[in-house]
Amino acid sequence: MLQACLNGSRSPREHHHLPVRPEELAKAAADSTAAGATDLHLHPKAPDGTNSLDPHLVAATLRAVRAAAPTTPVGITTNAWTAPDARTRTTAIRAWTVLPDHATVTWHQPGAEDITRALLDRGIAVEAVLHSGTDADEQFLRSPLRHHVLRVHARVTDRTARGAPRTAEALLERLRPATVPVLLHGQAAGAWPVFDLATRRGLDTRIGLEDTLQLPDGQIAADTAELVTAALNRARPQQHT
Repeated sequence: MLQACLNGSRSPREHHHLPVRPEELAKAAADSTAAGATDLHLHPKAPDGTNSLDPHLVAATLRAVRAAAPTTPVGITTNAWTAPDARTRTTAIRAWTVLPDHATVTWHQPGAEDITRALLDRGIAVEAVLHSGTDADEQFLRSPLRHHVLRVHARVTDRTARGAPRTAEALLERLRPATVPVLLHGQAAGAWPVFDLATRRGLDTRIGLEDTLQLPDGQIAADTAELVTAALNRARPQQHT
């Protein structure tokens, strides 16, 4: 599975084609799936680029994206970037009128299990985000909810090309008892080396403007679709070695 992460917590000031409005996210979704992405992750945003879980905004975003990519699962964030207080986020989740297929829960943040329960109660699948450099993996493996998530997002927070793969290997080792699929991904200069490791391991992968603005050759990508194309081209030789 290759997930396209369309925008993340970034501001439009960081990239000229960062999608913010529903119609922009819809185009990014259509282009990314046409390039070969099989799953989508996005951050609904207010017009000023701030992350939001507002029910009206979430509904408008999901309707637009699903119209553009009707057969592709769509997930959104519930990170503290959207609202620092977990109770505010669970209240928003309960008020959503249009539901995503899945949503990420950042496991080391306070209230993660409450947010997970709120999502599961509404029939929304959960992606448990476990950051390297935190005790999220320990918390997750102790949680009674660990068998109820769709997948684990193993997020490598080491942003260096040299250090990220080693950090990724250590995180995967700590997750070895996990019984759900693992999506492994990195960030910044670590994004492509970690993508390569995930491909070699046969793990789920992701790429997009949330994780990196650069193509493997260091050039700035035009959009997430270009990153998806580069990822699939990069994966093919590794899958045959």
